[in-house]
Amino acid sequence: MRAAVYHGPEDIRVESVSKPELSSPDDAIVRVTHTAICGSDLWFYRGDSDREAPSGVGHEPMGIVEEVGEDVRSVEPGDRVFAPFVISCGSCEFCRKGLHTSCVNGDSWGGDNGGCQGEYIRCTQADGTLVRVPDRYADDEEVLQALLPLTDVMGTGHHAAINAGVEAGSTCAVVGDGAVGLCGVLAARRLGAERIIALGHHEDRLEIAEEFGATDLVTERGDAAIERVTELTNGGVNHVLECVGAASAMETAAGIARPGGTVGYVGVPHGLDGGLDVFSFFGKNVSLRGGVAPVRAYAEELMADVLQGTLDPSPVFTKTVDLDGVPEGYRAMDEREAVKVLVEL
Repeated sequence: MRAAVYHGPEDIRVESVSKPELSSPDDAIVRVTHTAICGSDLWFYRGDSDREAPSGVGHEPMGIVEEVGEDVRSVEPGDRVFAPFVISCGSCEFCRKGLHTSCVNGDSWGGDNGGCQGEYIRCTQADGTLVRVPDRYADDEEVLQALLPLTDVMGTGHHAAINAGVEAGSTCAVVGDGAVGLCGVLAARRLGAERIIALGHHEDRLEIAEEFGATDLVTERGDAAIERVTELTNGGVNHVLECVGAASAMETAAGIARPGGTVGYVGVPHGLDGGLDVFSFFGKNVSLRGGVAPVRAYAEELMADVLQGTLDPSPVFTKTVDLDGVPEGYRAMDEREAVKVLVEL
């Protein structure tokens, strides 16, 4: 089969690799039809994180089940499915608590199960991981593109909103205008937030934020951003979604939180070598909740809204490529020419 392979910083190649095969009774082989390039993929692409080279890449798969192991019960060949960015069993202590990212039988994409930016993957723990799309929507391209973000960014934005305590009638702020931040805006609107302040620096992305429900846009940075939000809200907001992970973003989140408020953080931490000033949280009794998003826990709930037409995160895909175009997709995201790249195989 053909797949995108990492060979080093800024070196993604599409080449022939071995097609994964069933190796366990709980495996499934999926022919990938849609996948995506994630902002977190840029860490190894830029050389900011270590990754084995060569290695398959990608963690946001959607496709058609081709073959299943003898113990798989939830899907069968021919089913349309998608899968979250972390493999989970669905039955261990942590999966039962909705914390699938801490699954004791969990796994990640890549290695001998195939990177998701390729033609086929082997999904271990298929019953706990794969989400089946109802047959009536299996070939509806608009629906499929709206469902694909549930593999990562929509579920992650939702996790931020949930942990920030967003509820009907509330005022909240979203720090970050990447795909996760934009989906955080959409999640906050879905949960009934009355006022949503989006903080970002890119006009095209903030236009999407408005489309998704942002009522106020703040383009200032650092202390100026904190002053602006404080002015807009007469003292800050009770619910902050931190969707970047950088030290500066966390400082902004703490600064705009109202005393007693909550920051829901999902940005992958980076640039925190000097530590985080927790006194900014301590002094105002601001709670910090979140972490890596267990998107599998939210999949059915969010899919139901997509299928009834009340949730559509697909506008985060601002560029579409085929498999051969994956290296160009990485370049476009790295240079901020695209918010998120859709890959159609």
